[in-house]
Amino acid sequence: MSEKLQAIMAELKEKTADFDAEGRDFLAVQITLKDLNEVLYIEIKDGKLTIEPCEYTDRQANVIIASDNFVKMMNGKLNSMLAFTTGKLKVEGNIGKATELSKVFGR
Repeated sequence: MSEKLQAIMAELKEKTADFDAEGRDFLAVQITLKDLNEVLYIEIKDGKLTIEPCEYTDRQANVIIASDNFVKMMNGKLNSMLAFTTGKLKVEGNIGKATELSKVFGR
């Protein structure tokens, strides 16, 4: 795992530390950071939020984005719909599940 991915993971875990996953629907989204050639996985299952630096084949969606744009999106400085329509973000799979990430990030 690169230093940049470690920093992103640390920021993401800090940002979601107070996230209440209780009663939330199942969510399984992979984030592919195309410039780093690395992935992370975000899952809500059984009232628990899990964030791991790994590929997950049974995902509902795969969000493909550059790491800098992901950090901007995570911090509310890049609108996910704008990123999608301008090609900065691509989604494979269930787009609805991918949009649920904004709830995880507190947006």
